[in-house]
Amino acid sequence: MNIATRPLNDITKEAIMVLNNTIGLASTLRFINQFSTGYGNYTEERKKIFENMELDDIVAEIKQTRTNRKG
Repeated sequence: MNIATRPLNDITKEAIMVLNNTIGLASTLRFINQFSTGYGNYTEERKKIFENMELDDIVAEIKQTRTNRKG
């Protein structure tokens, strides 16, 4: 059997996208934070993540995540 290997960075990016699409942004960030102390520039990353969102959008996503957990 010949299995092609992929760079770990590609696998990590894909996994984060899957998590984000499945459990939402807030839960994805909480999940990732339990395994690492972080990397990169959080301030710049946060700006990119939330650049097209208003505070009401962020609050609505948090509430939706909480509702989904209960149901």
